[in-house]
Amino acid sequence: MIEAFVFLFGLVFGSFLNVCIHRLPRHESVVTPGSHCPICQTPIRARDNIPVIGYLLLRGRCRSCGKPISPEYPLVELLTGALFLGCYCRFGVTLAGAKWTLFCAILLVLIFTDFHERILPNRVNYFGLGAGLALSPFAPAVDGLTRWLLGGRLPPAEATPLLRLSDSALGAVLAAGLLWLFAEGYFRLRGREGMGLGDVKMMAMAGAFLGVRQAIVMLMFGSIIGSVVGAVAVWGLGKGRDYELPFGSFLGIAGIFLIFAGGPLFHWYLSAAGISR
Repeated sequence: MIEAFVFLFGLVFGSFLNVCIHRLPRHESVVTPGSHCPICQTPIRARDNIPVIGYLLLRGRCRSCGKPISPEYPLVELLTGALFLGCYCRFGVTLAGAKWTLFCAILLVLIFTDFHERILPNRVNYFGLGAGLALSPFAPAVDGLTRWLLGGRLPPAEATPLLRLSDSALGAVLAAGLLWLFAEGYFRLRGREGMGLGDVKMMAMAGAFLGVRQAIVMLMFGSIIGSVVGAVAVWGLGKGRDYELPFGSFLGIAGIFLIFAGGPLFHWYLSAAGISR
């Protein structure tokens, strides 16, 4: 019953994420007006606004104008439900579970806004950055970089909230700084921007949640996904070499992967870098 409730709550929250995905890039309020058809602007009735079920009952078309409704709406709702359920099963009813559930929701919004508009809204990144820092003293990133930088002189039991917060802050600053250096280097070499500051801000947000070392793994994995998709776009789909890829979407996918299945990848990275946890 608890699992079913968590999944259903995720479906409902996914409906709100749909609003964020479609309104935030346009600098619109996510509160008013109420849900409406993007084509005819007719308000959506409550019975038609039930997550997933409303889409199925309407057969994917607006009741008023008959225009198709994007299948992305139920997709986002189902993904949110699945991720919320996954966080519950992985972390239980804990503050850590709430933290990673929130991180998943933030990443979902960024994945879809970047995919559609090539925009990573500041309101999402800044909110996530603040949330990651605020939650770090109570649900810390499994990083411990501050203690490592201090030569391991502080045992884990003495990792005070201040040290945990410093891990989160270091993750935000160094992850964003590293990506900014890559972007600046590309600009110097090619004379044009390779990525926007939105990606840098997204890495600051992710670093606040993950800490430095896991954020670097996220950046590496996201870059690998982007390279593969870029090669397919250029060589398989005939896109030009200047085709703009949604790098934030790839970073978001990598971040979600790290939450649920990143343990072996993270340990490999630490071993390859010669760093102990």
